[in-house]
Amino acid sequence: MTPGYATPAGTAGFADRFPAHFYRTFDDLTLSTLGLGTYLGNADEATDRAYEQAIEAAVRGGVNLLDAAINYRNQHSERSIGAALALFQREQIFVCTKAGFLTPDAVPSFLKPADIVGGMHSMTPEFLADQIDRSRANLGLETIDVFYLHNPETQLGFVPRSEFDASIRRAFVELEASVTAGKIRYYGTATWNGYRVKPDAADALHLTRLIEIARDVAGDSHHFRFIQLPFNLGMVEALVQGGGLLETAERAGISVIASASLLQGRLASNLPEVLAEKIPSLATDAQRAIQFTRSTPGITTALVGMSKAVHVAENLGVQAVAPLAREAYDAIFQPA
Repeated sequence: MTPGYATPAGTAGFADRFPAHFYRTFDDLTLSTLGLGTYLGNADEATDRAYEQAIEAAVRGGVNLLDAAINYRNQHSERSIGAALALFQREQIFVCTKAGFLTPDAVPSFLKPADIVGGMHSMTPEFLADQIDRSRANLGLETIDVFYLHNPETQLGFVPRSEFDASIRRAFVELEASVTAGKIRYYGTATWNGYRVKPDAADALHLTRLIEIARDVAGDSHHFRFIQLPFNLGMVEALVQGGGLLETAERAGISVIASASLLQGRLASNLPEVLAEKIPSLATDAQRAIQFTRSTPGITTALVGMSKAVHVAENLGVQAVAPLAREAYDAIFQPA
C-alpha cells in the first residue's frame, strides 16, 4: 500500500503550475475547486480503463480531489482510482470514499440481520471497520483522506431518530479510532436528501446535531470535517433551506463538497441563454454549470463525474477563469 503522508494535499507539483484561483484552502489542505467523481458506468474492464485515463488526465491537469464509494460500480471505481494513483506522488492527491450500502462481494460474513437497516444499509462499527479496510485495499492506500458515511439518512425511513443518533454516535467512535490508527484522515457524511430536505422532514439530517455528537465523542478536536451533498443550478436547497447549512458548516470548520454539479449530464447542455451572460468567459454549458457550483460561497469543491478523458479536457476549461465574485454570483438569481 502507498503510505500516508505529512505534506498537505495539493502542495506537491501543483502550486507553481496552475492558477491559484483553481484551488481553495481548508485546514492544512489545498484542494482543487473541480473534483472527479466515479459514480456512473459499467463494472467492466473497458470502463475501468476509461476511468484510469480520465483520472490521469485530470490529475495532470491540476485536479487533486478524487471521489468514490465502495459500492460504485461494485468496487471497480475504487480499484480504478487505485490503479491511476500508482502514476503519481501520494501527497498530490486527496482521496475520498464512502460506505453504508451493502455491496456484492463486500458484505462481511459476520454481519447479522440486526446490523442491517432496510435490507440494504449498515453503520455498525464492525461493518464500517471492515469496509474501510476493503476500501484501503481497493485504493492501494494506507490512509484514506476522507471516509464518508454514505447516505446515512436512508436509515431514518426505518428507525426512530433516537436510535439513529445512537448509531451515529457508535459510528463516530469507530471512525475516530480509525483516524488514530492512521486508516483515515477525516470522516463525514455524503448524502443525497439529508441536507436538502426541510429540517422537519423525516429523513432530514441536522448538521448541528451531528457536530454535537462528534464533539461529545472527541471534543473540539474531532475529525468530522467534511460533508457532501448535491448542489447545482437545479438543486440549490443548501442555499435556501436547511437552516443556513453552508454558514453552519463554515462556522464549524467543516468543508462542503458539492456532488452532481452537472446533475449526471443534464446540465451539460441547453441551459438558458441568459446564463452565458451571467457566467461569462466560458465556452460550454457544462463549464458554466461547474462555474456556478464552484463559485458558491461555502463550497470547497464541485464534483463532476468524468469517465472519459475528453470530458476532463472540456471541464478543465473552468481552470482559466476565476470563480465568480459574490456580486456576480448573486446576480444569477436576479431576473435578467
